[in-house]
Amino acid sequence: MNLQRLLERYIRYRQTLGERFQTNASILRAFGRVLGSRVDIAEVRAEKVRAFLDGAGPVTSAWYSRHTALRGFFRYATVRGYLAAAPLPTALPQRPPPFVPYIYSHEELRRLLQATDSYQRHRSRMEPVTVRIMLLVLYGTGLRVGEAIRLNRADVDLDNSVLTVRQTKFYKTRLVPFGPHLRRALAEYAGGRRAPLSLPGKEAPFFTTRTGSRVNQNTLEQIFQRVREQAGVRRSDGARYQPRLHDLRHTFAVHRLISWYRQGADVQKLLHHLSVYLGHVHLADTQVYLSMTPELLREANARFERYSEEGDHD
Repeated sequence: MNLQRLLERYIRYRQTLGERFQTNASILRAFGRVLGSRVDIAEVRAEKVRAFLDGAGPVTSAWYSRHTALRGFFRYATVRGYLAAAPLPTALPQRPPPFVPYIYSHEELRRLLQATDSYQRHRSRMEPVTVRIMLLVLYGTGLRVGEAIRLNRADVDLDNSVLTVRQTKFYKTRLVPFGPHLRRALAEYAGGRRAPLSLPGKEAPFFTTRTGSRVNQNTLEQIFQRVREQAGVRRSDGARYQPRLHDLRHTFAVHRLISWYRQGADVQKLLHHLSVYLGHVHLADTQVYLSMTPELLREANARFERYSEEGDHD
């Protein structure tokens, strides 16, 4: 059986089960390209698989992502009799330390927003005002980057201060309310944009380039790194990766929890609401934020100490 044909058959099989399967499909197709279009599944050797897994650099979490994708495919192939055994390595490398998201301080957020006016060396397709408003939305609502980019004009209800987020990571649609300050910024931005003639009405993107096309995520990510450098925001903890655009989502969640602690709110009760707001499927995905920063831990400890002191007086 031709390897690439079997890969495509497996990808379609997983997608018919209701999975988006985009990342693993991309990994499997890259594997097929590396081995070649004429290779038969029975000709795949363990050393070729290992070379694909190892890549050119040090072991990262991507190694395990590639391994997971290939393990599922080879299980599919062996169950159906195309292979006697999966040509996967029996010894796995040590997992790298877990990635730690970067939580921006309020001062760093201020510098990032200021830098959107001065990061450009040459005129680009994305105007500084679009970069600025997208940073405000990502921090102010905790949206994933792709969710913000996919917003259409019809999804931004300025009258009721609500975003309708479609095509989420888990195929769900959710409503995301936002505050009056962000509403004013969005209204000002929307008032200065014209919907492209090729995409009228509901299909018109909310965030656009100078030519009226939808913002490209890779372009936005690259621009953000230039903004971050201009703002002088860098990690000092020795981590391999510099602060990312996606870290604005983590920052939103942590800052919200800190604010609740300081207000004396019932954080454990509100945690479920935050999970729904962020579009998490499992509450555990939201609970990780509870211990993400020393400041958040201090607020939690202070809350516990206040409860303990109140209990002592009973």
